[in-house]
Amino acid sequence: MSELLHTLLEQESRLQFTWFSHDRAWDLGCALKAAAEERGASVAIDITMNGLTLFSFVMSGARGDNLEWVRRKKNSVDRYHHSTWYLGNYYKAKGKSMYDGSGVDPKDFASHGGSFPLIIRDVGVVGSITVSGLPQEQDHQLIVDVLFEFLDEDEKALTD
Repeated sequence: MSELLHTLLEQESRLQFTWFSHDRAWDLGCALKAAAEERGASVAIDITMNGLTLFSFVMSGARGDNLEWVRRKKNSVDRYHHSTWYLGNYYKAKGKSMYDGSGVDPKDFASHGGSFPLIIRDVGVVGSITVSGLPQEQDHQLIVDVLFEFLDEDEKALTD
């Protein structure tokens, strides 16, 4: 397994919630929006849990097409329970696309980075956290950077 794939799986293993709620989705979505603003980015943001969209926001400057990318990326996370950046790189390492490798329709699925599984520790994948509007690696990194900070604050609060 390549170092990149190992790193991406490690992110999924580490970036898990002990609990999640509608209010936490709001806080996380606002944190993603603030981080995108700090980077000068205009993105669409979506947080979905158990098929219910808990946070959805399209920043000024983002395109309507970004919502279509969000939908397709979310579908991929829902089906495979891995980040779309992992999926794209996994199939690339095998010398094929996700569409050739699994038979999914590119109209409904995307293996471009920018959707990350919403994982509750000891429960599993319950949804997705999705960003669209930056180059795919940057979409993925925005989510990961915010999750590291967001979950680190949770750990600090538990130990205080």
